[in-house]
Amino acid sequence: MHRETFKLNFEVRIGCLYRGAMSLPALQREPARKPIPLTELRGVGPERASQLARLGLHAVADLFLHRPRRYEDRRRFREIAALALDEPATVRGQIVALGIKRYARGAKSVFEFILDDGTGRLHCRWWNLPYMEQYFKQGDDVLVYGKVHSLRPRTIDHPETEVIETGSENSIHLNRIVPVYPLTEGVTQRWLRSLVWHALAEYAAHIPEPWPGQKPADVPSQQEAVRMLHFPAESDDAAKARARLALDEFVALQLAIQSRRKKLYAKAKGWPCTGDNRWMKPFLAKLGFALTEAQTKVLRELRKDMAGGQPMRRLLQGDVGSGKTVVAGCCALMALESGFAVALMAPTEILAEQHYQNFRRWFEPLGIPVELCTGSRKTASLRSSTLNVPSSKEATPAPKLVIGTHALIEESVSLGQLGLVIIDEQHKFGVAQRERLLRKGHYPHLLVMTATPIPRTLGLTLYGDLDISVIDELPAGRGSIKTFVRGPEKLPKVWAFVRSKLAEGHQAYVVYPRVEDSGSGGLKAVTREWSALQKQLDPCKVGLLHGRLPAEEKERVMAAFRDGGLAVLLATPLIEVGMDVPNATVMLIENAEQFGLAQLHQLRGRIGRGAKESFCILIAGPKSKESEKRLQILAETTDGFKIAEADLQLRGPGDFLGQQQSGLPPLRFGDLANDGPLIERARVLAAAMMEAAETYPDQGA
Repeated sequence: MHRETFKLNFEVRIGCLYRGAMSLPALQREPARKPIPLTELRGVGPERASQLARLGLHAVADLFLHRPRRYEDRRRFREIAALALDEPATVRGQIVALGIKRYARGAKSVFEFILDDGTGRLHCRWWNLPYMEQYFKQGDDVLVYGKVHSLRPRTIDHPETEVIETGSENSIHLNRIVPVYPLTEGVTQRWLRSLVWHALAEYAAHIPEPWPGQKPADVPSQQEAVRMLHFPAESDDAAKARARLALDEFVALQLAIQSRRKKLYAKAKGWPCTGDNRWMKPFLAKLGFALTEAQTKVLRELRKDMAGGQPMRRLLQGDVGSGKTVVAGCCALMALESGFAVALMAPTEILAEQHYQNFRRWFEPLGIPVELCTGSRKTASLRSSTLNVPSSKEATPAPKLVIGTHALIEESVSLGQLGLVIIDEQHKFGVAQRERLLRKGHYPHLLVMTATPIPRTLGLTLYGDLDISVIDELPAGRGSIKTFVRGPEKLPKVWAFVRSKLAEGHQAYVVYPRVEDSGSGGLKAVTREWSALQKQLDPCKVGLLHGRLPAEEKERVMAAFRDGGLAVLLATPLIEVGMDVPNATVMLIENAEQFGLAQLHQLRGRIGRGAKESFCILIAGPKSKESEKRLQILAETTDGFKIAEADLQLRGPGDFLGQQQSGLPPLRFGDLANDGPLIERARVLAAAMMEAAETYPDQGA
């Protein structure tokens, strides 16, 4: 009975991370009973169960999915005499001496034992952890893992250790490749490894395939994968197991994505929003420049999507300065010409204000109402306006464009008959916020924009339910941007260069990471540095901009900089979006090592928007090898897509996105930064499963 319960429970846990995938008739596998608690296993009482719960382990299925953090090949050990500096290694020996030394009047201590393997001796030390003495005694046979930081004598500080005990279970812990798990207080490697071993012996034979009939021939079964994950026979078995279990996670994710989109198209009909060009033609004629081929191509894709039939769900990617806003304007005109309202949501008041100014300049000469809705400012009444139409005897409600922040989501805000929702910098919003705005209309079309290029692996997961368009061409006439990385000692020369550019009539941004001085870390703050910067750049006028200023003050400062009344804008990173000043040709960023690649690239995108050559100077203090590599990438390329891929590799998806609002599940085995081929494969497998579910609706039910 327990084994059958486990079989069903395990299948659901690993195969259906997303409940959306469970809606497919052919894949429905609800557990028959509650999960088998770990207390059913021998040796797991209430106290042990409580300890395991701290690791997120509550049931047998959880235990099988508890991923080792590394492996030790205990078929062979490194000799102590052969240990090298800063190289991780496992050695085995006998404790020949141990004890605690106290100093600073007993306030500090070091516990140390000396290990001997016949080839040499190794000193293992723990600072200010005197209780470690209770775990060892002279004569113990001990395994030690760590990096030697001194050869005279050979010493490892705070190594990982495991005391070898005599007994029949030694075959689990020695002469094989063994797992090393994440632990918690009270749980040892040896005990947890034994628990997994015995649980596998009892339950592993009942681990099912989550996708019957769909397993690729070149991957191990899920039962084999779980065994190989914990006790690999060969060094590459663990990698094969990880890949198989990651594939299961990605298949579940793709099933959820594809089934969600299928449901949308099954019950929703899109509004016909292709327009009639009565506003589009004069708008394009007055722009003063021709659209690029990439912009024109994307517009054709958008017009086709908005023809009706099904609601458009599209992601528009384009590097900074590629002209996404103009494309969004054209898309908005299609909906407005068709008699529908349009809502554009931006993540910050600065960006919303920038869009408001641009669209007013573009649309109000055409007679199209443009309104603003932010937390601190609302224009008009946010109710439908009226517009006199020559062909009608009476005034009719005019479709409007409403631009705002998340304030658009408020129930009190009326958007009229919503035909199109545009979301700028989508990664700054949560999925729930996007859905709340969409529900203001009846399945309106959706255009999501981002100037942070999305690596393909994230595009297939984070935005897997959207079609993707890319503007891969910058408008003609843009000046080049040169990027330099400099240390703080070069600041006098850097300021001399900035003053020379200001003397030529150019403008500059200076960015510091903080608003106020926190008194730690050596990070510069705009409020503390403002007076010094005014003296440094005198007689040029310097403006101050940060998120704590009142909205009216922020607008005044931005307007003064745009109009040339200010030569320099001292700001926090909030200017990474929303500032478009062609005469600004210098960007100086202090404490650049504190920023991610994507954010630095966004900040750099504030310059180079005119025809003049521009300069981005990154001032970085003492840097780690990782931060040096990151900044060097930025200095070598201005290609946002290459930078995004590098940022994902260096920092992972959580940091890359800036905040955990994607709606993605926590992946135990999948790696969004490196598993591109697995994600592609999962997408194909999920599509085949969807088709099989439709063709054979009773299969496996």
